[in-house]
Amino acid sequence: MTTIEATAIATAAARVQGATSRTTTEATAKAAGASVSTGAGTSTGAGTGTKTEQALVRRQSRVWREVNATITILMRDVVLSFKSPSSLIMSLVMPIMMMGMIGGNLMQNMAGGLGFDFGTFMLIGMLVNMLFMVTATGMTSLVEDERTDFTQEMRVSPVSRYSIVVGKILGSSFGAIVSMLGTVIVGLIMGITLSLGQWAIILLLSPFICLSGGALAMILIGVIKSARTANLAVMLIVMPQMFLSGAIIPIAQSSGVLFYVSRALPMTYCIDLVRAVVYAGTPEYAGVVLFNPAVSILVIAAITVVCLILGTFLFARSGKNR
Repeated sequence: MTTIEATAIATAAARVQGATSRTTTEATAKAAGASVSTGAGTSTGAGTGTKTEQALVRRQSRVWREVNATITILMRDVVLSFKSPSSLIMSLVMPIMMMGMIGGNLMQNMAGGLGFDFGTFMLIGMLVNMLFMVTATGMTSLVEDERTDFTQEMRVSPVSRYSIVVGKILGSSFGAIVSMLGTVIVGLIMGITLSLGQWAIILLLSPFICLSGGALAMILIGVIKSARTANLAVMLIVMPQMFLSGAIIPIAQSSGVLFYVSRALPMTYCIDLVRAVVYAGTPEYAGVVLFNPAVSILVIAAITVVCLILGTFLFARSGKNR
């Protein structure tokens, strides 16, 4: 099944290349006809126009090819999610374990005297945590795809490695969105609600968060060959962030080593950015938000870009060394 899917990606890319060749040939023929009819005085201008048109057609074709490959990989992961109901069930069960049990216990024992509603604080943190964590763990399927040669067949297709990685991150984010819905249901059961405007803000920021989590996981995926080891390694870098990034436990008063560790975690800035826009204009803002939103955006963007470039490089190199 995976071989057929990879072949479909390569075939689609080949069709796009074929269409580009036909379009380029037609453009060349038209330009040549124009050059003959207008004489030597305009032949140079026609030739320049032809080259410009050819470059534009090639550029448009390449963009479409990359977008097509990204969407194909994305849809493949969505289809596989529906074919594996257990993964969707786990995405719904995980919020019950993390937010319902851990968060519920914290609400009953440490919510007093904080100066803000701990339920809303925790709900926002867990929403971001689930988006980040589920996307990162979903990236480990690339290692399994190596075993079935699907990843190798994607590498030989005429598309950028970044398109493959981004498509995989977007595909993994589908499970993250399902887990976010599970978190919302648990929040409603616990009596924690947000306004429609706040939900809209979180949904708008969710692709940004998923991309950050997937890019971080790519660094490990590029150097690990075992699916079991990849799952363990990703969990080791993701699970501690749930407790050290302020998802469910406030970190405003952290000091010493914990202070520096919490400020070095990408999830810290993802959570703080969402809280900044959700709590904007409220009295609780100063007690909840750690950084200026512009600082959080710059840090997230920098970490994401660095991890995406380094992870994609390692991913491409692992294919050459195979």
